[in-house]
Amino acid sequence: MRRSILIPVCLGTLLLASQFVSAAPLAEEYLTSGKLDEGVAALQKQLQANPEDDQARFGLGVVQFFQSFEHLGGTLNESGLRTETAFRGLPPSVREMLAQNPNPKTVSYADIRKMLQTWVDDLKKAEKTLSEVKDPNVKLPLHVGLIKVDLLGNGTPVDAKFLLSRTGRPGQQEAAENLVIDFDRGDADWLAGYCNFLCAWGEVLLAIDGQEMFNCTAHLFFEKVDTPYPFLMEGPRNFDSLRRFNRPLISDILAFIHLWRFELKEPERMQAALAHLEDMQRHAKSMWKYYLAETDNEREWIPNPQQTGVLEIKVTQEMVDTWLVVVDEAGEVLQGKKLIPFWRGKPGTQGVNLRRVFTEPREIDPFLWFQGTAAAPYLEKGTITDFASPEMWTRINSTFGRNRFFTLAFWFN
Repeated sequence: MRRSILIPVCLGTLLLASQFVSAAPLAEEYLTSGKLDEGVAALQKQLQANPEDDQARFGLGVVQFFQSFEHLGGTLNESGLRTETAFRGLPPSVREMLAQNPNPKTVSYADIRKMLQTWVDDLKKAEKTLSEVKDPNVKLPLHVGLIKVDLLGNGTPVDAKFLLSRTGRPGQQEAAENLVIDFDRGDADWLAGYCNFLCAWGEVLLAIDGQEMFNCTAHLFFEKVDTPYPFLMEGPRNFDSLRRFNRPLISDILAFIHLWRFELKEPERMQAALAHLEDMQRHAKSMWKYYLAETDNEREWIPNPQQTGVLEIKVTQEMVDTWLVVVDEAGEVLQGKKLIPFWRGKPGTQGVNLRRVFTEPREIDPFLWFQGTAAAPYLEKGTITDFASPEMWTRINSTFGRNRFFTLAFWFN
């Protein structure tokens, strides 16, 4: 009798366990083992066999996103990024994993541009994958504290659990180990938006001609540099030497500041950067459409007003409404329908058309922009953005708190 009851109970338990195991997303196996290249191949194979599997597609986008940083970090390490003092405050076991490459190659400006182009291409690939996620009910539960990334390309991927075990307070390691987030359809837009944000900056860096800055100052950041001024690599280049007077190093730093004036090498990339910013704004609106439609409450990354998120930060309807106003206003500025207020002359009489800064690019000089003369070609009469309105900032500060808006904006995307 007991045996007849025990057998179906055991079978039922095994069935439930098998369902739990199968529910774990394929992406997590490769994210938590740090085998991102293998993960991309496995997830692409899964999608070829089952094109409707949006969980696999979402997972592929996440793996590709982290893979972009592995490629970037690996290239920087191969190129001799000078990290010998950057991690001095960390424990020895961590510093060893983040050590500088002892045998780097000689890096050229062309190498740096190629590295940036690869990073942008990788991010575009991830954004494209994430944008193809359509299932409104898709779920991607991940142990985010156990995701391993080889940030310096030295074959030793690390996760948050490991770093906190060496540098964190008691309990933080366990919290990282147990942190699970059920990423959903809105989060696919969230990550795609960040891909676009980073792509925009990458395109701007590729638009400018940084050859002279590289020739004169790259030795500050890389061990071996292809420069017409090899004498720059002679003598101490350690920033710790600033503690005592080091005239060559001080002059290098002054040269770096002086050279912040860039001709455009590929001006068409500025329009590509604008397109990425517009896509970021589109994803920011889309993600909230999906967030607000959710009725569950399952380990949310960004909760709607009826949910509780893993970060335990309460999101109110007022916060959502105000944020969507901010997103819409940013779209008006990007489209050139509203102007940024000009900071010289009579206030309110003219503004800067930000769209034209991207569509009609000129030499980029941050100091002349600060002064105002670089903005002159883009000045127009028209409607000034509400971002210049005291009423807008009163609403933002009362909704988010005076010192919390930009922190929460980073989270909200």
